[in-house]
Amino acid sequence: MNTQNPSKTAEADPIPNNSDGQTATDEQGTSSFLLSSSHRINETKSPSESKVGGLEGPPIEGNTGPILRKDPETKSDGDGGGDGPTRPRFHKRLGPDDFARGLQNGVNAVRHNLAFVMVLTCATNLLILAIPIYLFQISDRVLTSRSLDTLVMLTIVIAGAVLLQAILDAVRRFILMRTAVELAAQLGAPILSAAAHASLHGNGREYQTLGDLGQLRAFLVSGTLISFLDFPFAPIFIVAIFLVHPQLGMIVVATALLLLVIAIINQKITAKPFAEANLAQSKANLHLDSMSRNSQIINALAMVPEAVTIWGKDTAASLKAQVRAQDRNIITSAMSRGVRLLTQIGMLGWGAYLAINEEITGGMVIAASIIAGRALAPIEGAIEGWNGFLLSRAAYGRIRALLTQSTVKFERLRLPKPQGRLDVERLLFVPQGTKQVILNGLSFQLKPGETLAVIGNSGAGKTTLGKMLVGSILPTSGNVRLDLMDLRNWDPRQFGESIGYLPQDVQLFPGTIKENIARMKPEATDEQIHRASQLADVHGMIANLPHGYETRVAADGSPLSGGQKQRIALARAFFGDPRLLVLDEPNSNLDTHGDQALARAIQQAKQSGITVVVVTQKPSLLTIVDKIMLLADGNIALFGERQQVLEQLASRSRSGQVAKPAPNGQLQQGGAKNV
Repeated sequence: MNTQNPSKTAEADPIPNNSDGQTATDEQGTSSFLLSSSHRINETKSPSESKVGGLEGPPIEGNTGPILRKDPETKSDGDGGGDGPTRPRFHKRLGPDDFARGLQNGVNAVRHNLAFVMVLTCATNLLILAIPIYLFQISDRVLTSRSLDTLVMLTIVIAGAVLLQAILDAVRRFILMRTAVELAAQLGAPILSAAAHASLHGNGREYQTLGDLGQLRAFLVSGTLISFLDFPFAPIFIVAIFLVHPQLGMIVVATALLLLVIAIINQKITAKPFAEANLAQSKANLHLDSMSRNSQIINALAMVPEAVTIWGKDTAASLKAQVRAQDRNIITSAMSRGVRLLTQIGMLGWGAYLAINEEITGGMVIAASIIAGRALAPIEGAIEGWNGFLLSRAAYGRIRALLTQSTVKFERLRLPKPQGRLDVERLLFVPQGTKQVILNGLSFQLKPGETLAVIGNSGAGKTTLGKMLVGSILPTSGNVRLDLMDLRNWDPRQFGESIGYLPQDVQLFPGTIKENIARMKPEATDEQIHRASQLADVHGMIANLPHGYETRVAADGSPLSGGQKQRIALARAFFGDPRLLVLDEPNSNLDTHGDQALARAIQQAKQSGITVVVVTQKPSLLTIVDKIMLLADGNIALFGERQQVLEQLASRSRSGQVAKPAPNGQLQQGGAKNV
């Protein structure tokens, strides 16, 4: 890959410096919503003016999902895209993260193993004929000739065939079991990765696809699959019966056609209720997951009966549909079993009639009856296990839909570690399926190490903006750039290691505080964890816990309080020396001491050259930031240096007027409502 001079990249940036300090956005007529020329953002100097250390953390293999690869060449001297005496050393390209290819690899592995299993199945079905042949030979030769030597040799040969059949049957079951394990190994990581990406725009149901993978594993080792594999060899047994006598063969053929009709009817009458049962059970599982996450609220507000009622309603619907489907399946299974037993009776009776007429022998009658049972057994087994087949087919459909519809993550170049320059260009966001504009053409820029406070009323778009700055959601149009590069063009692993994010709804993972701060990375060092806790100013709080950093945290965050969870999550955001920090309501659960610690943490981040964006409703953090942005209805109402914005807000508060964004980017006064 040919790389350009980073300075040229800066020259080609869509927001170049202008002689009067305005951005190119202003020249194009896009409103910057600044108070005055003194409030407008100054363009940053060339990124080459500061050097940042090399990359940290091993790269990720694109074709194996979240499996880390140790690469000794994981360090590079880079300057974030500027000119300098040392040219940045880039990392190797990473392969594309193609979930559909992962699915194809898993399917190919299953097909390869099933091809060998089919060979073993053919051998086992042929060896099953040993028993009927043995009975036929004993009845028609040994008993008539009274030859002991013939009996001994025949018994030895048939016993060997039976043992070989048992061994081959065990081998194919071993292979199927290992195929199920290989399928889980091939698809587990892609499914979980795809579910994690899809859940950003979904309702969390995507994670249930891992349960679908378990359903596929169960089907691969079930007797139903064995019946399906044996079914293609039923014609071999039917041909063998025809060789005994054509009339007996016609009986078996007629019975097989009747069983196929029963199987088709079973599929038609059970498909819909089974699908309804699965859908209702999926909804019930979502309610159950919600109950587990909100158990404290449910108990505190005495909502247990209502929660159980909601869960029970979907569960009852699922059970009713399952009962309806299983009743129909049981009826068709009983019909198929009855038909098969009547067929064997008919085979014996008609065979006896043919033997009386001396058309066949008694040994042939017994052998034909046994072969007929073997020929019809796969059809009956398929009918009985039809429910498992439908569940597995639906599970595979959901897995296929998840992996094939997920966006392919193309290969990315590992860039030098960013400095923290943040450019937001004409950011527009309209949620899918709606026409409501959440963010309306936002544009601003932050230099490395600058701090910005985003304020505004509830529903102004503050949290949405924070999520877009860290790539959690993608804009409808516009760009968010970190060190001139659009977030979508960064390697996801490298980008995640270069930023810190504290969401509004803080969640910790089950594990120790140490593991949570380290972002669950086993290769994290104690020095990195301690540095993160020091930057977040939470070391003293952790030291006062009974087990310190080894304190175990449950899924609901216990035994930590809400404020303690928030501060631990802040330390997690500081882990790995990020260059961009986005904090969404970081002091919503903090007391006065916690507010002071948060202020010190933001000041330490500023001293470390970390760009910080804070979404807040509390005025305590406004005194420590460099700039303030006021959002109103998805637009930038005010943006500029802290003191100037605070003075303007105070002036408007006294006058009771509202600043509205004008078409020329300046503020106009009007309205009586206070923003």
